[in-house]
This record gives sequence, structure tokens and C-alpha cells, in this order.
Amino acid sequence: MVTISKTRLQALVTAAWLNRAMIAVVYIWFGFLKVIGTSPAEGLVTKLFNLTLEPMMGIQTFLLILGIGECLIGFVWLSPRLTKLAFGLMIVHMFTTFMPILILPNETWQSFFNLTLTGQYIIKNVVLLSAAWFVYIFWEKE
Repeated sequence: MVTISKTRLQALVTAAWLNRAMIAVVYIWFGFLKVIGTSPAEGLVTKLFNLTLEPMMGIQTFLLILGIGECLIGFVWLSPRLTKLAFGLMIVHMFTTFMPILILPNETWQSFFNLTLTGQYIIKNVVLLSAAWFVYIFWEKE
């Protein structure tokens, strides 16, 4: 059995809440930018959309749905009771977020192991995944 001091336990609780809050901020902020049509990722999303979902709906409808969905994921992260749901939704969303690395290599890679700025924008999501994993594991038994 591992023992932990009260101070360190409180630091872990604080870290979990900060991670939860920052994940929510990122999702709500980036989602809202898509809803109001000012997201810098819109061009990339549109290119991926054109290769995958274009026959099913229009891009403006998709961007609105995606933006609202991202905002909802952010709000779900704010509820500890919904941590498992938030984590699951985030994993599904991140799967789609990483798709351009494989499907749009001209947009994401300059050369082997050398990402474009867009590629770096995508890869930095591993930090969000790490923060989400910490929160998920920390709250798993509650």
C-alpha cells in the first residue's frame, strides 16, 4: 500500500481539477470558434470533410455540429460524475482530430519526422489526452 501525505493528496486533487477545467476551456473555446465561423482550423476541417463526409451534408452544417459537439464535450468535462462519458467522447473526437496526419499528409508533414505548423497543432493534442487520462484515472472510482 502506498501512503501519501495530505499535502500531496491535495496537490493531486488540485491538479485534477485544473486539468479538468483546462480541457473544458479548450473544448468550449475551440468549439465556439467553429460555431461562430472564425476557427483557424476551418480550412483543415473542410479539407478532411471533403474527403470523408461531403456526400452526407454541407460543410456549414457539419462545422456547426462539430462546434456544438466540442462545446458539449467541454461542458461534460466540468462534471466529475460524467468523467467516464467525457473521456469516451474525447477519445472518439481525438481519433478524428488525428486523421489528417494520415489522410492529409501534404497539410501535416514537411518531410519525414518534420511536421508543418498544422501537424504540430494536431500532435499537441497528446498533451490534452495525457491530462484527460490523469483526470479519468484519478476520478475512476468515484
